[in-house]
Amino acid sequence: MNFTDKLLNTSRKNKSLLCIGLDPNPDFMPKVDILEFNTAIIDATSDLVCAYKPNLAFYEALGIEGLTILQKTIKHIPARIPIIGDAKRGDIGNTAKAYARALFSTFAFDAATVNPYLGFDSIEPFISYQDKGIFVLCRTSNPSAIDFQNLRCPTGLPLYEMVANKAKEWNVYGNIGLVVGSTYPEELKKIRSICPEMCLLIPGIGIQGGDLTLAVGYGVDAQGKNAIINVSRRILYASRERDFAQAARNTAESIRNQINSCLKAK
Repeated sequence: MNFTDKLLNTSRKNKSLLCIGLDPNPDFMPKVDILEFNTAIIDATSDLVCAYKPNLAFYEALGIEGLTILQKTIKHIPARIPIIGDAKRGDIGNTAKAYARALFSTFAFDAATVNPYLGFDSIEPFISYQDKGIFVLCRTSNPSAIDFQNLRCPTGLPLYEMVANKAKEWNVYGNIGLVVGSTYPEELKKIRSICPEMCLLIPGIGIQGGDLTLAVGYGVDAQGKNAIINVSRRILYASRERDFAQAARNTAESIRNQINSCLKAK
C-alpha cells in the first residue's frame, strides 16, 4: 500500500485529518522515560489521528540512544497508521540518495519532509520511492519564512509559488505534497489553488497561533481530503503530570472534533 492510500484509509477509519508530531522535549515533558512517553501518547491517541510525525531533531539530539528510541517508537505505531519522518533533508544528488535510503529503507517512514533549496536533483532520489510520500517545504510556518519565501522571482511570482509550481511539475508519480503553514492562511489558499489535488501538510496550529478554521477551509481539497493538520506541543504537553496521556487524548479528540466541525461547515 502506498502512502496516499494508507493515509486516506486511516483518515477515513478514524474520521480524522489530525496528525500528532512526536517531538519529545525533556524540558516540557513529565518526568518519564522518553520511550514510555511516546508509547503512552500513541496508545492514547491512535484512534484519533490520520498520521504521526516524529521530528528527527529531538531524537538526534540524544545521540545513538535517541535513534534507538526513534526506531522503537516507529515499531510501536500501529502498522495501519502512516508515519511522516520530519527530517527536512536536502543535499546534492549522491548524498540525497543516502538520506532517502536512511528515511525510507532504514527507518521505514511512509513519508518524509524535504528541502527544495538545492533543486530537483536533491529531491529526485526521494521521489523515486514511488510508494512513499514526499512533502516539499513550500511556505513554512515560522515568522522568518518571509526572509526568502516571499522574495519575488524574475517571473514576478514569490518564491513559495515557484516552489509550488515546480513541485506540481515534478509530481509525475503522484507522491509529492507540500508543507504549508497555517500561520499564513492567504498563502495556504493560494497554494491550494495552484495544486488543487496535492496533499498538504499543515503545521502551525496550537502554540504557533495558526487559525484552525482557515487551515481546514483553505487546506482541504474539493472533496474535503488531502490535508494533514499537524499539532505537536499543544497535545504532547497538555499535562506535565502522570495524567499526561489522558490529557493528550482529551486535547487530540477536541482538536479532531473541531476539524470535523470545520469540514461540515465548509
